[in-house]
Amino acid sequence: MRISDIDLGEKPLLLAPMEDVTDASFRYICKLYGADMMFTEFVPSDGLIRDARKALNKLVIYDYERPVGIQIYGHIPEAMVEAARIVEAAGPDVIDINFGCPVNKIAKRGAGSGMMREPDKLVEITRRVVESVKIPVTVKTRLGWDEDSKIIVELAERLQDVGIAALTIHGRTRCQMYKGQADWTLIGKVKENPRMKIPIIGNGDITCAEEARLAFDRYGVDGIMIGRATFGRPWIFREIKYFLRHGEPMPPLSLTEKVELAKKHFAKSLEIKGERVGVLEMRRHFSCYFKGLPDFKETRLKLVTCNDPQEIVKLLDYIGERWRNVEN
Repeated sequence: MRISDIDLGEKPLLLAPMEDVTDASFRYICKLYGADMMFTEFVPSDGLIRDARKALNKLVIYDYERPVGIQIYGHIPEAMVEAARIVEAAGPDVIDINFGCPVNKIAKRGAGSGMMREPDKLVEITRRVVESVKIPVTVKTRLGWDEDSKIIVELAERLQDVGIAALTIHGRTRCQMYKGQADWTLIGKVKENPRMKIPIIGNGDITCAEEARLAFDRYGVDGIMIGRATFGRPWIFREIKYFLRHGEPMPPLSLTEKVELAKKHFAKSLEIKGERVGVLEMRRHFSCYFKGLPDFKETRLKLVTCNDPQEIVKLLDYIGERWRNVEN
């Protein structure tokens, strides 16, 4: 699969952008475990224009992440164009436009998946962004606003016509949020449309290797984007690739391997964000990495309240020793 001149190989696996999850340290771990392409946390166009520190910090990318995309969102065409130019200067391989986020505070003001109610404006914003930058522009979107307005088949053609280099489709409407089951049949219809020439990437409910193979085989997508299933399990990329290659599940990660993973993630978080923020932002990951260990509550509490990096590393080593004979 190619996005413009970017060769991602056959059946690539992409890390979805997720707010407060896909920061640089998490992307580092996902890359180690087989992600073929990754995207930053999404960035508000108005925040970039105001020089808001939080928004600008999300533009920091590293060469080991490549190919990497920066995702922007907004509903004002002029702001989106200006934001795209700011993002391009940060040096990503791709600019991605988010028309899929269903969160109320974003969608209700017309951004993210809120744009699904204004397809003409959505296409016009995309056209203007494509024309304003020299690097490839991609789009991530949903099937439609609700069950009565699943417009993705026609919308995909229109987005291709204004010059996007790839399209990622989440198999739900905005009104579904993340409830119910993702509908991949419409993603498949977009892919089988003879007019479509750009790569189609499927997204939604890929939680294991078997589901990934089914998505490739049944719906013919060029690539798969994985979001929530990576949280606490960034090795899912390696699991899927092993299954696609060998036709059988990959041996599960041992607790020792998970401890070493957590230590690498923690070290990268400290390196990039400094001690205070690096410690605080790792807490959500620590809880997920060791979910399922018996009698773990007391140790988990220590792990997510300790502020001393050296003590945290000692706790991680203790976990590896204390529960080394326990499958989790």
